[in-house]
Amino acid sequence: MDEKKGFFEQVYEVTRLIPYGKVTTYGAIATYLGTAKSARMVGWALNVSKLDETIPAHRVVNRRGILTGKHHFEGTNLMQQLLENEGVEIYNNQIKNLENVLWNPSEELKA
Repeated sequence: MDEKKGFFEQVYEVTRLIPYGKVTTYGAIATYLGTAKSARMVGWALNVSKLDETIPAHRVVNRRGILTGKHHFEGTNLMQQLLENEGVEIYNNQIKNLENVLWNPSEELKA
């Protein structure tokens, strides 16, 4: 990633690369950016990104696949609905078979 860009912009760049029907975690993005202990900062960045429709923040979940950011989306179940529209199965606010839809930027974006 371009170190001249701010942390939030780097988060947005990685988030835009998450493929349709896949999810990643806050921690996976933080680790990819070289700041493994800043998963919460990734969450904050995505929270303020909601006005930019080019950032698929709904594809970022916690390490256990729980939709912890869902309360930042309009409506009660918008995050879940967006993921289900992409074919991601969810039960009780948690992604079923997380390992099947997990996209790891550190693996997928190797230079």
